[in-house]
Amino acid sequence: MSHDHDDRPQLTAAQAAAVLTPPPGRNGGDLVVESLQGLGATTVFGLPGQHALGMFDALRRSSLRYVGLRVENNAGFAADAYGRITGEVAPLLLSTGPGALTSLAALQEAAAASAPVLAISSQIPTAGLGGGRHGYLHELRDQQASVRDIVKSVHTVRAASQIPSAIAAAWESALTAPHGPVWVEIPQDVLLAETTLPVVSAMDATPRELYPRPELTIAAAHLLSNAERPVIIAGGGVVRSDASGKLRALAEKIDAPVVTTFGGKGAFPWEHPLSLRSWLEDRHTTDFLEDADVLLVVGSGLGELSSNYHTFRPRGRVIQIEADAGKLESNHPALGIHSDAREALSELLEAVESREDAGAVERVVAVLEKVRARIDAQGLTLEQQVLDAVRQALPDGSPSFWDMTILAYWAWSAFDARRPNTMHSAQGAGGLGYGFPAAIGAASADPTTPVLAVSGDGGAMYSIAELATARQYDLPLTWLIVDDGGYGILREYMTGAFGEATGTELSRPDFVALAGSFGVPAVRTTPESLAADLGKALAEPGPSVVVLPALLRMFEPTHL
Repeated sequence: MSHDHDDRPQLTAAQAAAVLTPPPGRNGGDLVVESLQGLGATTVFGLPGQHALGMFDALRRSSLRYVGLRVENNAGFAADAYGRITGEVAPLLLSTGPGALTSLAALQEAAAASAPVLAISSQIPTAGLGGGRHGYLHELRDQQASVRDIVKSVHTVRAASQIPSAIAAAWESALTAPHGPVWVEIPQDVLLAETTLPVVSAMDATPRELYPRPELTIAAAHLLSNAERPVIIAGGGVVRSDASGKLRALAEKIDAPVVTTFGGKGAFPWEHPLSLRSWLEDRHTTDFLEDADVLLVVGSGLGELSSNYHTFRPRGRVIQIEADAGKLESNHPALGIHSDAREALSELLEAVESREDAGAVERVVAVLEKVRARIDAQGLTLEQQVLDAVRQALPDGSPSFWDMTILAYWAWSAFDARRPNTMHSAQGAGGLGYGFPAAIGAASADPTTPVLAVSGDGGAMYSIAELATARQYDLPLTWLIVDDGGYGILREYMTGAFGEATGTELSRPDFVALAGSFGVPAVRTTPESLAADLGKALAEPGPSVVVLPALLRMFEPTHL
């Protein structure tokens, strides 16, 4: 049987000569950066280390832009945000042992938030692999074991010729729905060894599309077409798959109110007549969702926060569209559709019949009024004033990155993201220190748009070193630090549960003076002047810090 390869691109004589006589002085590190370039990468994040120097030396022979952070975990958060904002793979270059391990909390957040991060770590020399105790610097018995439970896939290299294929396979894995972090590790000697392999050219790592099964689309369309009180919960999968337009069209076609999860902020217009916004930690919203006779959940696993801490008990039929098969029916029985949100919504939009419900908008208004009355009764005007000031100052197209802090917890429920894929937080894994390094990643993706980071004083201390990074690369980002003298939310939790708090009070620096020592302009503000000070900082080029001394409180929970 003959095979006709004439349709494949033919090399010119000059290209063929370049393949046959590759430039001298290349090593395994060059194969890494050539592979990344061939796959379309333009920016890489990381931190050099002894075993990884082959990769970092190769960067200067490439066209890749390197953004180096001061702590590996922060480099991981930056890569996470770059992946979220662009939808592209964010390479993260790490060294062995301590460097690799320090990135793990960031990779856990990337996994929880489905951010496509490609971590490429060095390893001890090949002779030391296999678990023997050879005493190499940074040696772990099994480095992969530390990451295997966190990332989507692990790819091991033991020879230079394996590098391009391993990186391509990892790249495809990272971009196949659900997106997520992946891990490649390469021994030090493989990175340093000279290679005569041809220069890596175009690579193919096209992710697999994830379409819904047609019989499930028909069944879901039938349920929605005949529902009396359909409601939609839109999660982060809608944002990641760029499906907000499809979501809106479907909601309007069947007159279904829409709630967005905290990860799905911006997936549906905040001021839309059918928008129930994001008050998922409110019993009035939970009651409304439970009363739906058909509940369509798109791109969400209905986890702890989205289910009002697992107090949600749906009484109607649930349809769940989810790219992560492990999340299908993990919390509630449903018609589970394993699919990318955009593909499923597109097919559902065609299959569903229009329905009109004159009372849908009135029911939405009634729920939002009940929520507003509950919050207003708690006397939390300062918190709403501060959040309104942030919204007033932030340009509509500017992304914001929120650390685990009380103002962020308010923002999950009460902040109008205005546009899809502009509001991000660390609520996936819930680790401190996300906001500022993530903003660095977003500003690296688009240096023409100002970026906002929001932290408490406790979370800010995780990331202070990155003020040097922001200044070094002159990135257009503003860091709002709400200083309440401790871990504010933990102070509230412990006082509520035990009558007093332990370990929550913090000595902290003069953040304005500290930022100034990095050459970053900073200002101390008040709730009354916050909008003006924040707006001015965001309008100025380069990095800036705005410090707000304020003791904010959370609204009362409804799940206890």
